[in-house]
Amino acid sequence: MSATGGGATGAHEPDGFDVRRVVQVIIVGRGGEGWRGSGYRVSGDTVLTAAHVVRDAVSVTLRFLTEDGDVTELSAEADPVWEDSEVDIAVLRMARDVGSGELYAAEVPPVRFGRITQPVDCESLGFPKFKLRLEIGSSELNRITQYRDSHHALGSTTPWADLRKGTLEISVSAPGSDPEGRSPWEGMSGAAVWSSGYLIGVVSLHHATDGPGRLTASRVQRWYRRLSRAQIDELSELIGLPTRAAHLTRLPPPPVQAPPADDDPAEALAREVSRQWRREEEQRRVHDPFPLPLRFRCTDRDVFDHWASIRKLPSGAVAQPLPLDGELDQIVEAYLSVPSCRLVVLGEAGAGKSILTLRFLVDWLDARAPGDRVPVIFSLGSWDPAVTSLRGWMCAQLIRDHPFLAARAEHGGSLARVLVDTDRILPVLDGFDEIPNGLHGKALEALNKATTMPLLLTSRPDEYNRAVSGPERSDVLTAAAVVELEGLTVEDYADYLTRASRPVRGGGADSTVWDAVLARLRERPSSPCTANLAEVLRTPLMVSLARTIYSDVPGQDPGKLLEFRTPEDLQDHLLAAFVPAAYQLEPTDDSDADGSRRTRTRHRRRHWTPERAQYWLGYLATHLAERKTHDLAWWELGTAVRRSTRMLVVGFLAGTALGASTGIGNLPVDLIGTKHRPGFAIERGLLVWLLHGLVAGLVFGFVYGFLPRGPASKPSTLRIQLFGGVRQDTSEIVRRFVLGFGFGVPSAVVLELLDRFVIGPLGFDDGLNGGLRGALLFPAELGFGVGFALAIMAWLETPIDTSSAISASDLLRTNRKNAFVYMLVWLLVLGIPAGIAIGCSPGPVGEFAPGPVVGLLAGLTFGIEGAFGGGLGYGLSFTAWGQWVALSRMWLPLTGRLPWAVVAFLDDAHERGVLRKAGAVYQFRHAQLEVHLARTFQERRTSRRSDSPIMAEREPLVTESASP
Repeated sequence: MSATGGGATGAHEPDGFDVRRVVQVIIVGRGGEGWRGSGYRVSGDTVLTAAHVVRDAVSVTLRFLTEDGDVTELSAEADPVWEDSEVDIAVLRMARDVGSGELYAAEVPPVRFGRITQPVDCESLGFPKFKLRLEIGSSELNRITQYRDSHHALGSTTPWADLRKGTLEISVSAPGSDPEGRSPWEGMSGAAVWSSGYLIGVVSLHHATDGPGRLTASRVQRWYRRLSRAQIDELSELIGLPTRAAHLTRLPPPPVQAPPADDDPAEALAREVSRQWRREEEQRRVHDPFPLPLRFRCTDRDVFDHWASIRKLPSGAVAQPLPLDGELDQIVEAYLSVPSCRLVVLGEAGAGKSILTLRFLVDWLDARAPGDRVPVIFSLGSWDPAVTSLRGWMCAQLIRDHPFLAARAEHGGSLARVLVDTDRILPVLDGFDEIPNGLHGKALEALNKATTMPLLLTSRPDEYNRAVSGPERSDVLTAAAVVELEGLTVEDYADYLTRASRPVRGGGADSTVWDAVLARLRERPSSPCTANLAEVLRTPLMVSLARTIYSDVPGQDPGKLLEFRTPEDLQDHLLAAFVPAAYQLEPTDDSDADGSRRTRTRHRRRHWTPERAQYWLGYLATHLAERKTHDLAWWELGTAVRRSTRMLVVGFLAGTALGASTGIGNLPVDLIGTKHRPGFAIERGLLVWLLHGLVAGLVFGFVYGFLPRGPASKPSTLRIQLFGGVRQDTSEIVRRFVLGFGFGVPSAVVLELLDRFVIGPLGFDDGLNGGLRGALLFPAELGFGVGFALAIMAWLETPIDTSSAISASDLLRTNRKNAFVYMLVWLLVLGIPAGIAIGCSPGPVGEFAPGPVVGLLAGLTFGIEGAFGGGLGYGLSFTAWGQWVALSRMWLPLTGRLPWAVVAFLDDAHERGVLRKAGAVYQFRHAQLEVHLARTFQERRTSRRSDSPIMAEREPLVTESASP
């Protein structure tokens, strides 16, 4: 470690330790007594020192040294411009004395601040008592003066000493004992402590019991835990302190690595996660007008591991608790102070756990260096630990929300698997309590198998306590510290609700609709109705609901909140009033959507009344409750329909597609290739339509209903790309060909038998079946055609690139494009071979004259039939997009359970704050809101059924007005 001797690198570039900016602080107290300290010039006119050095000062003199030993003195204002006794730091302002112009004119770059995460070397320059020296003047005057010289203390420090107090313990070379019995380090207080050119603390104490080789300093990163947000902001203005602890430079720096490649999946993931959750933070209005002051503290519940394990101490070491209390913007610092890097956050329903995880992720990414872990939020409600391993489930979630990670890595496996297995991911596991009942113990067991995996986990206290100490008697989460969120107080949310409301300006001070309610909360906290309101508003969720209902919607009187007899009634009122209030407001623009989608969404909003929105949202909440998940995925909406109904809908649409295409396709062939009358062609076309459609509908419907719902029911994480991209391996292409051949041959045999043994005997044989040769060629042609079509599609598929922001609508559009490309490929692969086969046929087929032109036209007709019939039937039955169209875009809106514009409705609900986005899925704003909407929907449905027994088997029909 070396001190940088001085030159400033520029007025705006941060600088490291500069000896020319070190200050000796000379104090004169009220009684005329004097003492000394040290300091460091941090800006053009401010000096950082210890608060106790300048306490009770009447006058302050600042003495600067130069490298050649000259001295320059300036006076400073006796009262600090900023000080705090708890962290023991103060900021002095230099007075503009006569002769100080040169010092003021000198460029003073801002200081760089750091936080230590491992033992580091450090240094400090100050003026301790043991450097007291005598100076003899001229021999004539025989004058002897005293002065203190500078001492450059070189030493080391560690982040794991003085944890309870939160100070730095600095090990230095011990000076000799003081002849007066005082501390030899007197006067060193206020000296800045540096490591690798970063200011990490300010010397404050010397404990005699530590011996002369130990100094205590106020740790920079601990200031964020001890000071208020307003104080941090003031320090930021005065001395350039970063506004968040996460923005402090980490020391020692990460190992020097080669810059990550542009295609590094971890860096691409970090960029995408950052974009996604920053947009979500803006959408949730976390900073409007300012974040609610969430606080957390070490839990007093018996649900955490031994402190020695949490601190990763060696065997036999004495373990002290970690001081983990803090506020929302200190969560990253609290996490980093846990050596095991495993932290559990407990909080009641609505206490702000999701907001805390969001703040953790954003702050971590702000301070993240290339090569660091990438934090990813995983919603645990969709994990079944009895079926899927933790790492396997995490990989599946990563691929679902970030499809480009489905690409194969160089050494096999997906990119998602590589990132998880190489510990490039920092899992932020949200909602441990949402894991299905009875599986919490297995979940903890799975988490404990990954003992080296750093993580942050959130849960409700009761569920976590039952998992650890209840009937399941599971072990605690290994090496994990546990903190608990505290409830809000009146003072926490009073200014928030006031500033979120429209001001009412009268003759005096501004007022808002909340003034009377807040006054009651302060003046009469013990009255029953006031106590109920105070109890409910302890959680950020209820405060935000109250803000939406009474601050955002004009004309609402929050005085109604003081009329409820129990907290439960009041909470139900806020949950019930939220959706109607949200749909009275104009939503914000969705930055994810393109302009045309925003236009279409606004065009429909006028028809989404609060009553309709409440009904549709209730249906969606009930759907999630039945599926026992909180993830609202577009490709799973149709699963709420009974299996038998789904089979009928899919079979009907697939049969109609194939029947219509083959029936209509027969018309030009019979009209041109035979001498039958037009009426015959029409009648035969209708019969083919009916019979082919019936058979296809039965086949597709039963195959859909009885095959297990596997990857085909999930959206494709691939896109179609003709050139470039990472292609599928050969085994997948062969597998698709075999699948297509196995599907095409029996389908052709069934259609051939139908034409020869049903349609022919009924008198509608057009003579174009080709005889035995046609009976043999048609199954082979269709089998090879379907096989080649699927194989070509497999070859064209490549992972979605990282430039595409993934959302539900993005994934839906990608799957829709893939489905249409499927149909085009079927057209080309089935039509051209058929045309070549018919055109090159050596003799006539019935009365149909072969030839290149006529044969190509016939083959094109056949290809169109295959594309629209087989392709659309295949898409409806075996792709997520097809099932979405059949069930979510047709059947559910037709029966009134969802609007016709489903995605536009979901996007609109997200803009209004009812839903939130989590990767490729939506979630309700909070589980409490979801439960309330589902319960209300069920009660409404039960009430309607009891009132109208005749309609008991039918859902209430809600229609959507057509756009003007």
